Amino acid sequence: EGDPLMIKGFYNTLLKTHLDVNLPQGLFFEQDWAALRKVTPVASGGIHCGQMHQLLDYLGEDVVLQFGGGTIGHPDGIQAGATANRVALEAMV
Repeated sequence: EGDPLMIKGFYNTLLKTHLDVNLPQGLFFEQDWAALRKVTPVASGGIHCGQMHQLLDYLGEDVVLQFGGGTIGHPDGIQAGATANRVALEAMV
């Protein structure tokens, strides 16, 4: 949660080995992470299919998406929630 550009900057620190200054994304210094390995982003905690476009925009396609309550809470039941998540993901990728 928060400002979309700041979120993008935070995730970039996890996904890239070198970052240039990018003030709108909250990156105030050039950063070279040298031999540090990238991190696989994980989205979890109340996410649902309506957020798929944002999740993939921020995290990219190499991500773990853990749908729990957003699937169980679907008005038509758990199976419909799982189907909605799958359809949303396939529509974006």
